[in-house]
Amino acid sequence: MTLLTELEVRLATALTNALGAPTSAAVTAAADLRFGDYQSNAAMVLAKQQKMNPRALAQQIIDELDLTGLATADIAGPGFINFRILPEAYAARAAGLIRDERLGVPATGTGKTVVVDFSAPNVAKPMHVGHIRSTIIGDSLARIARFLGFKVIADNHIGDWGTQFGMIIYGWNHFLDEEALAADPIPELVRVYRKVNAATQENPTVLDDCKSELVKLQAGDPGNLAIWQKCIEVSKSGLQKIYDRLDVKFDFWHGESFYNERLAGLVEEFLEKGIARESNGAVCIFSDGTKALDADPFKVHKEDGWTDNPAIIRKADGGFLYATTDLATIQYRMDEWRADHIWYVVGVPQQLHFRQLFDAAARWGKVGDFQHIEFGSILGDDRKLMKTRSGDNVGLIEVLEEAVERAARAIAEKNPDLQGEEAAEIAEIVGIGAVKFAELSQNRLTDYVFSWDRMLALQGDTAPYLQYSHVRIRSIFRKLDAPFDVSSATIHLNEAAEIHLVRLLVRFGEVLPTILEDFRPNLLANYVLELARAFHSFFEACPVLKADEPIRSSRLALCDLTSRTLKQGLQLLGIDVPERM
Repeated sequence: MTLLTELEVRLATALTNALGAPTSAAVTAAADLRFGDYQSNAAMVLAKQQKMNPRALAQQIIDELDLTGLATADIAGPGFINFRILPEAYAARAAGLIRDERLGVPATGTGKTVVVDFSAPNVAKPMHVGHIRSTIIGDSLARIARFLGFKVIADNHIGDWGTQFGMIIYGWNHFLDEEALAADPIPELVRVYRKVNAATQENPTVLDDCKSELVKLQAGDPGNLAIWQKCIEVSKSGLQKIYDRLDVKFDFWHGESFYNERLAGLVEEFLEKGIARESNGAVCIFSDGTKALDADPFKVHKEDGWTDNPAIIRKADGGFLYATTDLATIQYRMDEWRADHIWYVVGVPQQLHFRQLFDAAARWGKVGDFQHIEFGSILGDDRKLMKTRSGDNVGLIEVLEEAVERAARAIAEKNPDLQGEEAAEIAEIVGIGAVKFAELSQNRLTDYVFSWDRMLALQGDTAPYLQYSHVRIRSIFRKLDAPFDVSSATIHLNEAAEIHLVRLLVRFGEVLPTILEDFRPNLLANYVLELARAFHSFFEACPVLKADEPIRSSRLALCDLTSRTLKQGLQLLGIDVPERM
C-alpha cells in the first residue's frame, strides 16, 4: 500500500466516524511542500452536502483521524486538510522499498488484457520522423502497462495492402535493381515507386498497367502475390533493424492483409443488421440518430446545416477501406485475444476515423475500452512540419544516426578516455535515449520543435542529464573497498535533503499508475527529472562516503535505491542507462 493509499484509508475511517455513514475521499500530493506532503479537500466538498462550515468539519475529521506513526494533520485556508509525513514513516517506507523489486508499484492491471496498436508504418516506404511519436509513445505505454500487471499484446498493424502495390509490382517488373534491393531494400523500393509515379505522369497508359497489376494481385495471381510477399519480407527486415536499434518489440505484425478474408462477410453482416446500407453503389454506415448532432461522428455541420458524414466500408467498385479493415481488426482482437482494452497510438488527424470506428463497433456489439491515444506533430526550427530541404519527410533512420553521431562527439569532448567499442556503445545509448526523452517529456497532444542542442545537453530536462545522474550514483559504489550489502542498512533521516529524496522515492508507486489514466508518459519523465534533481541536492548537502556510521550506510542505501528507481523509470520510457559516460 502506498503512503497516499494509506492516508486515504485512514481518512475514510475518520470521515465515516465523523459523519456516521461510510464515506471516502481522495488525497493528493501537495502542490506546495510548504503546506505539507499531501492534502485533501474532503471537508470543503462534504461541507456543502452537509450544510456545515468547512473548517468546522475539517476539525471534526482531524479529531477522528488516527495518524499514529504516519503523519500529522492541520487545517489550511477554507478547509484543506494538510498531511505532513513523519521522518520515521518515510524511513520505514524507504527500508521497505530497498527490499522490494517493484519499488512500491502496485500491480493494478492484473487480470486485464490490453492490445497496444502503435508504429504501423506502410510497407515499401521508409519510416520518417512522424513515426517517432507513435512508435516511442506506444512502446512506453506498453512497457508501463506490462509493469503494472496488464497482459500486453503489442501489435504492429502495418500497411501491407492497398493501391500502391499496383505501382510497386509494375516497377518491380520494369525498373528493379536486384543488387540495390539486397543491399538496402526500402530505399530501392522507394526509388522504384517514384520512378513509376514519374512514368505515369509522362505516359497515362502506365497508370492503367499499374491498376491491372493491382487487380491481378487482388484476384490472387501467383506471380504478383510472390512479388507482394517479397516486398513485405524485405520491408519487415528493414523495419526490424530500426526497431532493434530503438529496442522496440512487437508480439504480432498483423497488417491489413491479415484481415482480407473477413471483410466481405463483415460488410454483409453490417447490411443484414441494418448498421450499414447502400448509397450510390457503395456500402456506408450512417448515423443511427441516437446521439446529439454535435456529438455524432456521422454528422457534419456545413453552411446549410447538419448533413450526413458516412463511413464507407465497401466502395462502389467492390473495394474495401480502412474502416472495414479496422472493424475486422477489433473483431479479431476481442474474439481471439479477449482484449479488455484496445489502445490506438495514432496522430490527431485520424480523430474522426476513430470516433466513427468506435461508434460502429459498439452498434455491432463489440463493447470494450477503445482509446484513440492521439498526438501532435514534430516541428522544425521554422515551427512548420519537419521536412528536408527538398520537402520530403525526414527519415527516422537519419534522425537516429544524427543523434548518435552528435552524442559521440559530445562524449569524446567530455571524456576522451572512452575509446573504441565502449565509446560507440555509450554514444548509441545516449543518442537514442535523447531522441526518446525529447519525445516523451512532451505532453503528447502538443506540437514541439525538434532541437538537437537541447536534446543532447548534459544539463536541463534531457536524457543525458538523467543518464549522467545514474552514472554518478554508480561511481560512488566503485570507490568502495568492499561490496555494500544494501539490504542490511538501517535508514536514518535527519537532513531536509534526505527527507526530500525519500519523499520522491516513495512516490514512484503513486505516480506510475496515474500515467495510464490519460496516457501521459510525460508524467513519468517529469518524475524522474524531479528525482534526479532531488538526488543532486542530497549529494551536495549530505556527505556519503565521508559520513560516520550508521549514517554512511543509510546514505549509501538511499543512493542505491535512487539509482534503481531512476533506471527503472528510464527503462519504462524505453531508455537505457550506461555504466559510464
